[in-house]
Amino acid sequence: MQHPLEFVSDSYRKRLFFTFLFLTIVLFAIFRVLDEPLRTSAAPNGIVSFELARTPENADDMLSSWSREGKFNAAFGLGLDYLFMPTYAFALAFGALLAAGRHSGWLKALGAVAGYGAFAAALFDAMENFALFQVLLGMANSSYPAIAAICATIKFGLLIFGLIYAFVAWLLPRKSP
Repeated sequence: MQHPLEFVSDSYRKRLFFTFLFLTIVLFAIFRVLDEPLRTSAAPNGIVSFELARTPENADDMLSSWSREGKFNAAFGLGLDYLFMPTYAFALAFGALLAAGRHSGWLKALGAVAGYGAFAAALFDAMENFALFQVLLGMANSSYPAIAAICATIKFGLLIFGLIYAFVAWLLPRKSP
């Protein structure tokens, strides 16, 4: 299996990885600021609690606990997340590609899976955000909280897999020439 970014020249891979990593960190810092008014007793982990609410009751409790500023931040953050998705997906996919390039065989092939997984995570994130927008627009008493939670769980699983792969494959000794 070939990594989805294998077509990118070796001379650009590190540069692109660090560019997307930098953008990911900047956007993540912005999300931390936006998330502050969302951290309540009903949503101790802010937007992540909302993503994983699962039930209409939990989602409604979170919405009720947020101020007007909190709800604005949630909506703005969900919109900004559509910029964040390709940014983190490319950062993680390039990280997996760089790590996979140090190996051969099944370990390299696993890097391709991690690369595709990064882009799949962004797609699940987009579906999750659509569902969360519906909840913010008044459809908390629907299946949207459950849909968001399923998509968020898959997204987080794919991202964790990619991060673990990239770190472990980078730390393992390089393949012999």
